[in-house]
Amino acid sequence: MLREEDKTEKSNVEDPGSTEMEYEFWLAGLRLPARKKYLLRQYMKTGRAVYYIEETEISQIGFLTERERNTIRQAQKEKGLKEVYDRSCEKGIRFVPYFSPDYPEKLREIADFPFALFVKGRLPDRVSRKAAVVGARRCTPYGEKYAVEFAEKLASCGVEIISGLARGIDGMGQRGALMGGGRTFAVLGSGVDVCYPREHIGLYVDIQEQGGGILSEYPPGTPPVSQNFPPRNRIISGLSDVVLVMEARERSGSLITADLALEQGRDVYALPGPVNSDLSRGCNRLIQQGAGILLSPEMLLKEWDLAFAASVQKEDKNEKVLETPENLVYSCLGLYPKNIDRLAEETKLSVSELMNALVALELQGCIREISKNFYIKAK
Repeated sequence: MLREEDKTEKSNVEDPGSTEMEYEFWLAGLRLPARKKYLLRQYMKTGRAVYYIEETEISQIGFLTERERNTIRQAQKEKGLKEVYDRSCEKGIRFVPYFSPDYPEKLREIADFPFALFVKGRLPDRVSRKAAVVGARRCTPYGEKYAVEFAEKLASCGVEIISGLARGIDGMGQRGALMGGGRTFAVLGSGVDVCYPREHIGLYVDIQEQGGGILSEYPPGTPPVSQNFPPRNRIISGLSDVVLVMEARERSGSLITADLALEQGRDVYALPGPVNSDLSRGCNRLIQQGAGILLSPEMLLKEWDLAFAASVQKEDKNEKVLETPENLVYSCLGLYPKNIDRLAEETKLSVSELMNALVALELQGCIREISKNFYIKAK
C-alpha cells in the first residue's frame, strides 16, 4: 500500500507528454545489470510500466535484490524524462534498445547482451566481416606496428574494425583502419559524449567522419570510471567475428576479452612475440592454448576468402603528388603527434616554409592538427 506522501511523489513525476521511447531511455539508464533490466522489462512489458510500478509489486519481484529495488525507487523520483531524452537527441546520440530492428543481431546472440546502445555516428553493418583489435595500453613499437598494419589491410578490404579507443593497441588499430580507408567502431566505458582518453579526441572525431561510430551501453554523461571497462569488453567481442590480440600481459583486460570471445563462439587470434617480452606472454600463452597465429593480414583474408587486391588499388588512389617541402613534412609525420618545433628540427625548413607546407597538407586532408600546433598523418 502506498503512503500518501509516496502517492504525491509519484504524481509529481508523472509526465503525460513523455513517449514510450523516453521511458525506455530512462530504463536503459538505471544502474542495474543489463540482464536485470531485460528481465524487468520482460516482466512489466514496457519501460513506462516499470517507471510507474507500485511499491507492493517492486517488493514481490524475486530476481531483484533489495539494493536493486531501492535503485528503482530512487529513479522513479526523476523528473523531466522528455527533457533528458531530447537533450540526448540534440547531441546527435541515437538510442537503440535491444528490441529495436536496428540493434546488432550478433550482439543480441550473446548471453549478457546490453539492454540498449547509445550511438554517435553509425552502427556496424549487418553483412561485413568484423574484427576486434585489442591489446596493451602501454604497447611496444612492435605491437603498435602490427596493430596498424593488420587493421589497415583488413579495413582496406572491407573488414570493419571494432575496438575500445584506449591508449596503445586499441587506438593504433583504429587509426590503422582509417588509414586503410575503412570503417571502425569504438565501444566506450563512458557515455558516447565523453571522449576518453581525452588525447584521442581527433581519433574520436575521425571515426565518425569516416562512416564509423562511437557506441556505449552507458547513458550520455557517464564518466569513464574503472568498473565500466571490463563489461564493455563483452560488447567489443560480441560485435565481432574474430578477436585479434596484438600484445597482452599474462593477466590483462585483453585476455578477458579473448575469454569472452571464446564463450561467445568467436574465433581468437594472437600475434606471436619475443619469449622474453612481458607484453607478448599473454599472446604466446593464447597460441599455446590453441588460438590462431597472426602471421600476416593476407593469410587471415585468405581464410575468409576476401580479395585483398582492393587494398593496392586504394593505396594507389591515395597517393599524393606533393611539392618538396610538403613531401618532407609529410614523411616526418606518423600516428604520434609532433609539434612545430620538432618538425622544423627534422625537416630543416624555415618557419614560413613549414607553416605553408602544413596548411597545404591539411587542406588536402593528408594531415590533421589534433591540438594546438601538434600534427599527425591522416592518410
